[in-house]
Amino acid sequence: MEPFRPTRGGGVRAWLAAPEASLLRSLVGQVLTLIAPDGSDPAAPDKRSWNNVADLEALLDSPATQDEPQEPPQTPDDPVLARLLPDGYRDDPDAAGEFRKYTEPGLSTAKQQAALQMLDSLPDAGGRIQLTQDQAQAWLKALNDVRLALGVRLDVTEDFEQQWAELNREDPQWAAYEVYAWLGAVQESLVQALA
Repeated sequence: MEPFRPTRGGGVRAWLAAPEASLLRSLVGQVLTLIAPDGSDPAAPDKRSWNNVADLEALLDSPATQDEPQEPPQTPDDPVLARLLPDGYRDDPDAAGEFRKYTEPGLSTAKQQAALQMLDSLPDAGGRIQLTQDQAQAWLKALNDVRLALGVRLDVTEDFEQQWAELNREDPQWAAYEVYAWLGAVQESLVQALA
């Protein structure tokens, strides 16, 4: 990978090899599938989003309870999903459920939109990538979600380097740690290019 560099228009550019683009597409797609509500199409537009005044007026005119869940959602059983959609209150399950009821749909939608924006701007066969500021921000969010998900699955701690060093290169987790480190380098490159 050629690191991200700033462009004159305020965006960034980089170059990815085909296997790197394929890996990113796969990882972002897996996170997208995980955070999409059951049975929904992650590529479908969110019914709660609005793009113009008419959509906003229709939302305001609709009954307030129409889209509200009756029971507060529970903390997800999957630790990755629980990390991506965290509780607002760890010591109070009732408050956490109420908080989740009002924030989880928006947070999930925002994560889906960032992932889709990244996938839309990621060339299938690799090559040159040129991102606007908005696209670069979406990449940062999507990369962060992928790193969080992978970090939870690998049980990464603050001693990541030590954990990785203790693995034998033949261990199947060694490659996953290498991917985790590479994702961190991609993310850092993007942050520096935007700074």
